[in-house]
Amino acid sequence: MSYERRLFSSTVLIISSFFYFSCQNQEEGEELEPIAEAQVDSHQELLERGKYLIEIMGCNDCHSPKKMGERGPEIIPELALSGFPADRPILKFEDPLIKEGFGMMYPDLTGAAGPWGLSFAANLTPHETGLGNWTLEQFTIALREGKSKGIRTNRMLLPPMPWQNYVGIKDEDIAALFEYLQSIPPVDNRVPQPIEPQSM
Repeated sequence: MSYERRLFSSTVLIISSFFYFSCQNQEEGEELEPIAEAQVDSHQELLERGKYLIEIMGCNDCHSPKKMGERGPEIIPELALSGFPADRPILKFEDPLIKEGFGMMYPDLTGAAGPWGLSFAANLTPHETGLGNWTLEQFTIALREGKSKGIRTNRMLLPPMPWQNYVGIKDEDIAALFEYLQSIPPVDNRVPQPIEPQSM
């Protein structure tokens, strides 16, 4: 048998073996995972990833109202991630240090005053007063470009929102954050609009 013929036969044998074994999708007694269950698992993983990111990025620090507990400020569970409470009195910040560039915070960090004026942490829950009507695209624009409500023609997000830290955030992480925030209990809380420095 010539070299070319042996090479051709070997090639055919290898390719045939490859196709044969690739078509064998399971061993005897092995069950395939149902597709629907795999999708549920991947959605659950997405939610878990979103929850993890919310925690390590410190979103609760400013976006969750708190009460004083035995070990300091504690998140009020039913108000988690709902932003500055709409029924809370808005304080006057007249400290001259603000004009020099210093900032001041409400005790639970949901409101902040500084040279930019008085800003309030947004409601991140899926209620219509929060992110309920937002799209993933708006959420992406808000995080990466710092635009209020995720609309490019709107004002910039105000301090202390650290949107500059998220400019390079991956698409999959934004999707996980958004999916998680859409899954938490909605809280009816229309956060006040920011107040300009001259009106504080």
